[in-house]
Order: sequence, then C-alpha cells, then structure tokens
Amino acid sequence: MNQLYIYNTLSRKKVAFKPLVEGRVGLYVCGPTVYSNSHLGHARPFITFDLLYRYLTFLGNKVRYVRNITDVGHLEDEVEGVGEDRIAKKARLEQLEPMEVVQKYMNTFHRNMDDLNVTRPSIEPRASGHIIEQIQVIEGILKNGYAYEANGSVYFDVDKYNNDYKYGKLSGRNLDDIKTNTRKLDGQDEKKNSFDFALWKKAAPEHIMRWPSPWSDGFPGWHLECSAMSTKYLGEQFDIHGGGMDLTFPHHECEIAQNTACRGQESVRYWMHNNMITINGQKMARSLGNFITLDELFTGTHEILEQSYSPMTIRFFILQAHYRSTIDFSNEALQASEKGLERLMAAMKTLGELTSADTSTVDVAPLKEKCFAALSDDLNSPIAIAHLFDGVKMINSIKAGTEKISAADLEDLKAFYNAVVFDILGLKEEGETGSGNNEVLGGAVELLINLRKDAKANKDWGTADKIRDELNAIGIELKDTKDGVEWSVK
Repeated sequence: MNQLYIYNTLSRKKVAFKPLVEGRVGLYVCGPTVYSNSHLGHARPFITFDLLYRYLTFLGNKVRYVRNITDVGHLEDEVEGVGEDRIAKKARLEQLEPMEVVQKYMNTFHRNMDDLNVTRPSIEPRASGHIIEQIQVIEGILKNGYAYEANGSVYFDVDKYNNDYKYGKLSGRNLDDIKTNTRKLDGQDEKKNSFDFALWKKAAPEHIMRWPSPWSDGFPGWHLECSAMSTKYLGEQFDIHGGGMDLTFPHHECEIAQNTACRGQESVRYWMHNNMITINGQKMARSLGNFITLDELFTGTHEILEQSYSPMTIRFFILQAHYRSTIDFSNEALQASEKGLERLMAAMKTLGELTSADTSTVDVAPLKEKCFAALSDDLNSPIAIAHLFDGVKMINSIKAGTEKISAADLEDLKAFYNAVVFDILGLKEEGETGSGNNEVLGGAVELLINLRKDAKANKDWGTADKIRDELNAIGIELKDTKDGVEWSVK
C-alpha cells in the first residue's frame, strides 16, 4: 500500500505522514458551534475529515477521532473576541435556556451528519463540560508568564509570547501587520494590547453562562477549549488537527500559542485545512446570510434550489473536488454530481451481477494501484473517483460480453470497489437507513414490474405503458434489457 502524504499547513508542503506511535493515530477536528442549523459549508470539513478517518482506518491504523462541540465562549466577533455569546444570544431570542439551544441544534447536527454517512467520532467533548481543564491550561500559561489578569479577566500576552516564539507561524501573518490591522474597541482598555486575546472573561451581570474561577465568575475564551480538550484526550503531543481554512486565524493560531506557552512545546504535528464552499464566488457563511441549510438541500425548500438533493449527492459533490480547492455552489454542479453518483451506483449493482469466465481479458491491478495512489496523495478523491469511472467502463464491457474476467479477478474487483466506494468514500445506496423503506420500495416496484409484464403478455400495451410512465413521473425509471427489466431511482 502507498505511503500516505498530506499537506501540512504549518510547513506549507506535502509531507509523508508518520504517526507518533506506529499503527495509532490521534485526530482532532474542530466541531460545530451549535446555535443554528448546519449548512452546506459545514458539511465540507466533516466529510473531508471523515474521508481521512476512513482512509487511515483502511490503512490499518487504530484512530482515536476527537471532534468537539462548542457550547460556550464563541462570541459574535470571533476575530476580536467581543460581543455576545452566540448561544446565549440565540437563547435570548428564542426564549430558551442556553443548553436547550445547544441540545436542539446538536440533535439536528447529528441527524444531518448521519444522513451524510459521516462517522461519529470516538469522543465528542463539549466545552462546557471541560471548564476545569481550561482553567488548568490558563494557570499554566500564567505561571510561565505569557498571560496577565485584568479586572477579573485573563488575557494572553501576544507580544511577550512573540519575543520568545513566533506568533503567526501557521497563518503566515506577522505581528507588525496584526498590530496595524487590529482596531481598538470600547471596553478593551484593560488589555495591554488590542490584539491580546481572552483566555477567561469576567461575566457581565446579565451574562447567563458563567462558572467560578480563581479570577472571577466568568467563561473561557473560544480558542481555549480546543487546546484543553485535544490534549486531554490525545496527549500533550498528537498527530493531526483538522478544520476549515477559515479557522487558521485566529482560532488555530491561538491554539498553537496557548499550547506552547503552557507546555513549552507545540502539541500538533500535522495541521490540515479544507477550503471553502462558495456561492457566487463568496464564502458560504451564517454571518454573511448566504447559506443553504442541509435540511433545505435535502427537501429542496430554499428559493435558490431547482430541486431537492439527496445526502449522498451532497457527499459525492464534495468528494468530487480536492479538499484544499474551493467549490462553487450551483444547481448545475449538484445535478451533474447526482448523475455521476447514479452511474457509479448502477455500476456497483452491475458488478454484483457479473458472472466469471475461465480467463480474464481485463487487468484489475493497475486500476487498484492508481486509485490508492490518488488517495495516498493528500486524499485526492477527485482523481480516485475518475479512476473508479475508468473501471465502470471495464464493468460494463464485461457485462456486454466484449471483455471477460476470471473468478479470482472478479472477487478482487468486487472487494476493491466495495472498499473504496463504501468503506473509504463513505457512499451508500440511497434509502439505506435500516428502516426497511428500501425493501418496501423494492417490493412495490417489483410488483408493478410483474403487473406490467402480465399486461404486455396480454397485449394490453396501454396498461404496460401507463405503469412505466407513472413510475417515471415519481422518479423511478424502468429499462427493458435482454435479461429482463431493470429499475433505478432517478
């Protein structure tokens, strides 16, 4: 199997991945801030790192996958770290308890991720459940002289840290530029410098989410939770930290500073970032109001949508682009993904029906080698998918009788396609939810196909055509072949 290479944002180059402990990988991914419904842009990091998790597992690694839930401390202005807590604000607007808001949108997030066939993480810690650990990190940073207390709040001393280390190494920013571009905000006079970020904030009297600490009743800064929870569950040094490219600064930059200031060394060995989904060339984001929720995509209820798109169409759409490239949303692109997915799934069905010959006129080995080489080259899913479609031509040629395949090669081809399509790419047959709906649908369609067959035998062409046309109208396509009638969901 090929050596896995990944692009490390920290070194800005593609490097061979070697875990700290052979055969074991620690993976941390920044999860959602649960104050509203997840949108298409949110699906990308979780599908990207689900692909990474699945491929690392396929390569024989035991992966501890930690993905957090942010349920406190994420303020409205995430760069400056000011404004109202996003969850507390939503609680006030919806007249709910903050943890009601968290539970409501966390439930929706989990349902959406299950629909997209995103694997649940090994551990899913919540920020509000790790206040003690966050306080301990702050105490370590204070002890080492890289933070200061002011009126019950604690701030990270960026200037002091930058003198000893380098602040901005992940994002490529230098402190002089940050100083120039950071605005002075009301109520921040207690900071030494406007670009210092909060480790602990003293809660205002009206602030409803608060905890006791050595400094005040308050709440932790947003950046702190990931430093505390990643190292708690993965160790003071671990392999991979992932997230969206928009988190590089300030969130991940601050994580590096916090970890180094507390322990004297960096915690993360490989940083991986997925690129954005854009709409009309602009990043899709809740803050910009240009987002389409996943539920709207699945039901087709957003005004910009020409139709509904299934969860597997969305997953395939995201996998058809390399995770470090942007994807621009359009109905045309999603419809093309829908057709491509149908073709791939039809080939999977055909593959299961192939019969073997005494000898092979096809060679399976080069197809496998090229596909795994693409996946090992920084998770190049679009190239891997292109090779799968090359194999679809092989499958269809075998079915048509223009090529032959031996029993051993056929089993090899089936095992390869099942591993890549289902286990690594994480695709599945639509309706495959365990509810029994797929089986009921299949039984109903087969019944109608048999009724149509009887009608044709009785030369009742009108009834036969009506059954075909009515099924087509509700999205079920019949295809008459020499081996019988095949059907598929459009």
